Amino acid sequence: MKLNVTTDVFPLAEVFTISRGSRTHAHVLTVRITDGAHTGWGECVPYPRYGESIESVSEAILALPMPLDRARLQELLPSGAARNAVDCALWDLEAKRAGKRVWELAGLAAPHPEITAFTLSLDSPQQMGIAAAKQGHRPLLKIKLGTPDDMARLEAVRHGAPKSRIIVDANEGWSAEVYQELAPHLIRLGVDLVEQPLPAGEDEMLSEIERPLPVCADESAHDCATLPELAGKYDVVNIKLDKTGGLTEALSLKQAALAEGYKVMVGCMVGSSLAMAPATLVAQGAMVTDLDGPLLLAQDRDNPLQFDDLGVHPPRAALWG
Repeated sequence: MKLNVTTDVFPLAEVFTISRGSRTHAHVLTVRITDGAHTGWGECVPYPRYGESIESVSEAILALPMPLDRARLQELLPSGAARNAVDCALWDLEAKRAGKRVWELAGLAAPHPEITAFTLSLDSPQQMGIAAAKQGHRPLLKIKLGTPDDMARLEAVRHGAPKSRIIVDANEGWSAEVYQELAPHLIRLGVDLVEQPLPAGEDEMLSEIERPLPVCADESAHDCATLPELAGKYDVVNIKLDKTGGLTEALSLKQAALAEGYKVMVGCMVGSSLAMAPATLVAQGAMVTDLDGPLLLAQDRDNPLQFDDLGVHPPRAALWG
């Protein structure tokens, strides 16, 4: 068994901005694991917010001892981007060896398309209104916010896309005071859900107020070990494979979160169809699917995921799994 890591760069269709900064390209790591006859692959997006970089994640992956299986991987690496790419590559390799699809190996029902959110990045109210009008045919829009003066942006987006469902992602950008001021307006404007309104570790206030609008944990929720910390503060858990450390832990977290009474959102970093492919299996039946990464790219992998009026389709075997 041999393992290889490469850095791939995908230009974005437009500048993508959140409360922490802007980017024009998606920088990802691609892991390939071969046994001589078959090659499995996976993708991850190292995230500086979690102390990750292309260099540090690549080093962690290349330090892994071979041969390797998914069970041993859980012991060797913590949750995060490095384990994600390797775990997904191992799932892909196992499926190719067995001549089966990953969902069959995992004991899941055959997957189907899921409606996915389309993300509008942070911009001026005028530009966000224009973007909302352009994307107003989409059934679900996700708005990147996270500044003290977001009210005008909310109004502009709702005016531009009056028929779309809307979810809001503050990316930890609000204070408790700002969130309390905005919450009634989110409800008035028909927002379905607010994602991570307060910084992780500074979100205790969420347990002290009523939550008529569902609140989703993103930066506060990583894997099964972080689930107990969400009690009383959140209603929905955003599962991202780059946080859980792969499909194996993501499936476990989904099961545990549902058992605890949470709803589930399945999200992504800005990556290619290869990164989204395993997440489409986790997204089955989720309250919210947010796997629009490929829609934000100017170019994608070969054999990309299909997006249409039914949503994001599960991957073809030629891509992954």
